[in-house]
Amino acid sequence: MKSDVEIAQEATLKPIGQIAAELGVDEDELELYGKYKAKLSPQIWERIKEKENGKLILVTAINPTPAGEGKTTTSVGLADAFRRQGKKTVVALREPSLGPCFGLKGGAAGGGYAQVVPMEDINLHFTGDFHAVTTAHNLLAAALDNHLQQGNELNIDPRRVLWKRVLDINDRALRQVVIGLGGAAHGVPRETGFDITVASEMMAILCLAQNLADLQRRLGEILVAYTKDGRPVQAKELNVTGALTLLFKDAIKPNLVQTLEGTPALIHGGPFANIAHGCNSVMATRYALKLADVVVTEAGFGADLGAEKFLDIKCRLANLHPDAVVIVATVRALKMHGGLPKDKLATQDLAALEKGLTNLTKHIENIQKFGLPAVVAVNVFPTDTSAELDLVAQKCAAWGVEAAVSEVWAKGGQGGLELADKVNAALARPNNFRFMYDVKASLPEKLAVIAKEIYGADGVDFTSAALKNLQEIEAAGFDKMPVCVAKTQYSLSDDPMKLGRPTGFRLTVRKLNVSLGAGFIVALTGDILTMPGLPKKPAAENMRIDAQGKITGLF
Repeated sequence: MKSDVEIAQEATLKPIGQIAAELGVDEDELELYGKYKAKLSPQIWERIKEKENGKLILVTAINPTPAGEGKTTTSVGLADAFRRQGKKTVVALREPSLGPCFGLKGGAAGGGYAQVVPMEDINLHFTGDFHAVTTAHNLLAAALDNHLQQGNELNIDPRRVLWKRVLDINDRALRQVVIGLGGAAHGVPRETGFDITVASEMMAILCLAQNLADLQRRLGEILVAYTKDGRPVQAKELNVTGALTLLFKDAIKPNLVQTLEGTPALIHGGPFANIAHGCNSVMATRYALKLADVVVTEAGFGADLGAEKFLDIKCRLANLHPDAVVIVATVRALKMHGGLPKDKLATQDLAALEKGLTNLTKHIENIQKFGLPAVVAVNVFPTDTSAELDLVAQKCAAWGVEAAVSEVWAKGGQGGLELADKVNAALARPNNFRFMYDVKASLPEKLAVIAKEIYGADGVDFTSAALKNLQEIEAAGFDKMPVCVAKTQYSLSDDPMKLGRPTGFRLTVRKLNVSLGAGFIVALTGDILTMPGLPKKPAAENMRIDAQGKITGLF
């Protein structure tokens, strides 16, 4: 089998104007980035905003394992399958981060014959949106440190500066740093650190903003520090909100590309779901819903993270809701959740599979708690046996959910037709969408609902540091916002070693951060890190480019 990058390089792409025309978008409504990439002009919205929305399909998954699940691949293949059925379709995805691209994942544009292209560009810089986020974030950090240096008129406590710096590369050495060394001319010495760009509140703001004016308002609301007498300080007090917004003048526009089969794809924004809210931009989703009959979108990692945040944060703030949900699983990953080691996954083991299926059924249960119809997509591997696939289908049926075999990696849209048929059937079923919690409830109450209902925890514990954060948040009146839980993606619990469907555990919140501009509270749990590190053998070691510009090793 050819590698992903080889398949992508052999594809014949359509000019992006032709892809736009399929959606009814004129060339003068595009801002071209070469032949195969474009940004959608904001003027489009005024023309399409009164159109009826298409159907919104959310693709989520079980808790990820090293065996792989293929959520983005499934999203792309499903969109291609709908297009093969004659439906005007758009797939709306997040942009890949350079950090995991060079680290462990190697890329995030789908795989096999279900990819978005140009794959190399999408994985490497794309249209510069992440650089805009990085630069704007660090401009605010520089302005804040300059304010401290130039007399500190706001009386900011240097020990209580909340705003770190960011970089879109996994670099554990930058998690904790000391700046301002070298004497009085070089700034005020203080401890700080770096987060990865996708953890920046500005990335969340980009993905939740309704338009440029809303983005500017949100940037000004960012909580950056506390004064020496405990008053919260916001970004707008540093008088650089206008400059920050300038850096987003292009980044706020959704990016249009295509799949290998020519299905239009809007790829915009990219917050991680384990440390942020894990969804592509509200603007891209809204544009897609007005331009297409069917929109396939995804939320990061498993349904406990990405889907919960998509539904409780993005849908709440943007007044959206999915018409159906697809939960992606593989037999291999389910057997790993059942305790089977990775080197044994090619062997049939119905006992391990049945044990691991508890992870899938928990995610089915969770989606049903939101009142949404669901379909399970079984992303097949050559080693899967008919007995194993039958067992998955039986367990799903017991939960009132159909399972569809997905072969989009090997066959593209043709391999997703069965899944598309079952999603079409799900669209006809009752949809009683509801949020998991009342946003006006107290912060501990909201966290308890997520922990108990979604994760299966017995309750929530707060460290002494988190309790102090809670007191400050409540005193300032910031607690009546949605909650974004930063948690390991590998387990329903906050312990990555507890696979399957763990019970008898409690969720420990160690820190609470206020993302006032984004409009939610971040609760950090377990050992979750906002700046990842590189693995022992980074994917970057396998990447090459020859004298003719041909890339290898990107996947």
